[in-house]
Amino acid sequence: MEQENQFSFWRGLRLSSFQIGSAMGDILVTSIWNRILIVTLGIPATPVGLLIALRYLLSPLSLWAGHLTDNQRFFGLHRTPLIWLGRALMVLSLPLLGLSVMRLSASTVDVLGWIFALLSSLMYGVGTLISGSPFLALVRESAPERRQGTAISLVETVLIIFFAVAGIVFSIWMPAYEPRIFWEMIAATMVIGGFFWFFAVAGVERRDRSAVAEAGQGVAVNRLGDVIREIWGDRRTRLFFVFLSLATLSAWAQDAILEPFGADTFGLSMGQTTRFNSYWQTATVITLIAGGLLWRKRPPERQGRIAAAGLAVMALGLALLAVAGFSGQRHLIELALLIFGGGFGIYTFGGLSLMAVMSPDRHAGAYLGLWSISILVFKGLGTFLGGALRDLSFLQLGLPAGLSYGVVFLLQALGLAAAILVLSRIDILAFARESGRHVDRVEAQAAAAD
Repeated sequence: MEQENQFSFWRGLRLSSFQIGSAMGDILVTSIWNRILIVTLGIPATPVGLLIALRYLLSPLSLWAGHLTDNQRFFGLHRTPLIWLGRALMVLSLPLLGLSVMRLSASTVDVLGWIFALLSSLMYGVGTLISGSPFLALVRESAPERRQGTAISLVETVLIIFFAVAGIVFSIWMPAYEPRIFWEMIAATMVIGGFFWFFAVAGVERRDRSAVAEAGQGVAVNRLGDVIREIWGDRRTRLFFVFLSLATLSAWAQDAILEPFGADTFGLSMGQTTRFNSYWQTATVITLIAGGLLWRKRPPERQGRIAAAGLAVMALGLALLAVAGFSGQRHLIELALLIFGGGFGIYTFGGLSLMAVMSPDRHAGAYLGLWSISILVFKGLGTFLGGALRDLSFLQLGLPAGLSYGVVFLLQALGLAAAILVLSRIDILAFARESGRHVDRVEAQAAAAD
């Protein structure tokens, strides 16, 4: 399935345009829709949060979808049909989102309104999960070995950038909830997102015409259970799963408590704390772009040290946040967030490259599905644990705010240090060699890059 071709910058940008629709859809569903229900309509956060969290419960679909596209062809194509099917489900889910708001605006206990909300969340979540890992596999296969990590990093960088762009555009477009404008935003996301979901991948995958007759026969080359046992039977892949999970959990435990930290500890206004995320995310984008320029010639098999360095810088930023909380030093917050965000960008570039290496050609979709599960589930778990630890120490035990938040940040830093230790125990080069990658050329390329 690997397509050994010339991966140009423009082809990378075309694939990356896929993320325009992804960012618009996620901002609309997870930011705007839930805010309307909770803030405008006064619906409790718990049922709304459960609907949004459905994708975490359905995350094994990522592994199934990746495995399916590894082994079956539809009209001579592996990845593209399932990508389009998933994104079509996402497009069709958006009108149901609008209908749910219409019904619940009239009555927050309207049964049909909640049915629309449930169907929309299910369709959007399933669509996201069954198209995500096949898309990453397509991006990986669209580049030669030495540029696979850079290709994946590029599309993820564009996603981060367009999260910010979509958020700003939507906030200007609808500063306060208006039903007509909300429907306009839904229509725009369906049209613009749907276009780029089609345009980005159309024609990228080479059609295997000899396999057209095999399409839809329903017989996979390998059973999913056998593939899972093969993946999990290798100690290195188990450790890599632990590494990704621990790093993701530790990195995102600050997500739900960062703004409350500024308010509870230093009495900062909403306008001041709202900027916190923009500080570290801007630093992340800058270092991701810089990493793509500085390390683009470094083979992905040699990105372990870069990923570890990024985790160390993130840990330093979190430790500095802890110091700010313990000592009440307000002026340290921005510096700590810039350091954390810079480290996050370095880690993301290195970590995505390692994901490309730790996904052998034969089962690339299944492996990337497993890594996607790790990131998705432990991002949600980390966000939950950060908030739970804050509540336990600050609300239940009555500890001072600075101490309560500082302990959480310090635990995050220790978790990142543990992830570095786990990464050091994985023989990435040996795994790459056994997977058929051209490791002999890696050493020479690494020497040139260094």
